[in-house]
Amino acid sequence: MNGEYLPNYCTDAGFWLAAGQAALAGRLAAAPVERRARNVVLFLGDGMSTATLAAARALLGQRRGLSGEEAELSFERFPYSGLAKTYCVDSQVADSACAATACLSGVKTNRGVVGVSAGAKANDCPSLGNTSHHVTSILQWTQAAGRSAGLATNTRVTHATPAGGYAHADRGWESDGDTPKPCRDIAAQLVLDLPGRDLKVIMGGGRMNFRHKGVRDEEGEWGARRDTSDLIARWEADKLGRNSTSRYVWNRKGLLNLDMNNTEYLLGLFASDHMDYNLEADREKQPSLAEMTQAAIGILRNDPNGYFLFVEGGMIDHAHHSTRPRRALDETLQLHEAVQAAVELTDERDTLLVVTADHSHTMSYSGYAPRGHDILGIAGVSAVDGLPYSTLSYANGPGYRKPQRDRRRPDLRDDNMGGAEYRFPATVPLRRETHGGDDVAVFARGPWAHLFSGVLEQSVIPHLLAFASCVGPGATSCGRA
Repeated sequence: MNGEYLPNYCTDAGFWLAAGQAALAGRLAAAPVERRARNVVLFLGDGMSTATLAAARALLGQRRGLSGEEAELSFERFPYSGLAKTYCVDSQVADSACAATACLSGVKTNRGVVGVSAGAKANDCPSLGNTSHHVTSILQWTQAAGRSAGLATNTRVTHATPAGGYAHADRGWESDGDTPKPCRDIAAQLVLDLPGRDLKVIMGGGRMNFRHKGVRDEEGEWGARRDTSDLIARWEADKLGRNSTSRYVWNRKGLLNLDMNNTEYLLGLFASDHMDYNLEADREKQPSLAEMTQAAIGILRNDPNGYFLFVEGGMIDHAHHSTRPRRALDETLQLHEAVQAAVELTDERDTLLVVTADHSHTMSYSGYAPRGHDILGIAGVSAVDGLPYSTLSYANGPGYRKPQRDRRRPDLRDDNMGGAEYRFPATVPLRRETHGGDDVAVFARGPWAHLFSGVLEQSVIPHLLAFASCVGPGATSCGRA
């Protein structure tokens, strides 16, 4: 280790022994909370692998002027954790569609489809439209129990992960322009069908899937629909017909000016497509994931019966697919801030908070860089070819670079690695980096959080959420003798 990065107290064995005893005492003092969870918030970091967590933790510490490795993400302080297995019924490595269905409905399914069992096949309207293949989700279970439900994401609200909670479709059927007849597209299912039309909060991007392709939205972007429907107007009309107070907002100002105590339904669409990466976002226009989380809880907690909220940090995945870890780690820190916002707004005695991921990615965190070395830099050790390698790299993806004329790898010291657009090295050339098949972490705090331990099938997660909150068709904590 390099003493330049190692505080003096860390070299004292007594420091580590005392820290170990303090951790032991904390665990001995922790007592499971075995009472009904009035509220549940499920956070999902799309593509948030364990390597991503470790690297983001280091980045968080380094941004604070520390060596970095000793830092903690907000949810890493939760008292219980475990691992989830992420495979699909038909695939070793999951996509977001099958994983979201598992996380929200408790049923594993095939790649490429949401809200259906494995009896349905991707891009097959007859099987996807067959209601015998449709599965219900914890959003629906919560509503059936007389409580409120909502979702927030920084991807399109019709994207695979949020759609896993309310739609029955091929993941590509986001608007009617993408959907074969007579099947209904995902945006229409969100606005017109259950459980979507009863969601109290819907926030994210994707305005284009709600308006006709000949119509421009509030920022001048064209819609994507072929039909003449304005689904935003239909959402507003539905809420007016119920004599409910509702608000549609399309920018950060509209969200922050919202009277949350007097808003029953909220539709927030903050971009035509996906919302922007935090590093490039215009905060005059787009709220942060933490701000969306705060607003969602602010509205949902008006329900005296309780609520379920699903929050996705979806841009982690997009950044990894382009082999740009600077963005991926920053997006992980956005989720960290959103979770912290929820911690501050809820009570551990009645609110279950769970944080997990849908699948992994191929980014690795390796080498023998000295303690505190820039997590987004060169590992500091030369390979057998005499050239350096980065601490973070990918098994595959667009970061692959052909050998130079002398058949040697490109020298990273010649690159400007400091920009958000920089693609980190990849071993196999692919236009888009793939997901990984390794297990993902699960963190839990609140009532029945101790159930989220060990190695779980991903599809077990909603069963545990439902048990804790006394919703759904299965066993619940309220039914215990």
